[in-house]
Amino acid sequence: MTDAIDIINQASQIIAVSPNEAARLCSIGRTTLYAALSSGDLKSVKIGTRRLITLEALRDWLKRNEVPADE
Repeated sequence: MTDAIDIINQASQIIAVSPNEAARLCSIGRTTLYAALSSGDLKSVKIGTRRLITLEALRDWLKRNEVPADE
């Protein structure tokens, strides 16, 4: 959990994170995150062999999956 807190504290400087870091930040499994990437629901950037998810794309994806409190 400390790693996620460190990432959040550095978020003002960080603009993109790895899929593993994104899953930790969202408290979801990597399988769920990779499914969203595969379906195209969550956008990512690929530079060489490295895949990164911008924090903006991550926030947008979370907003789109938001449900009302009564559900």
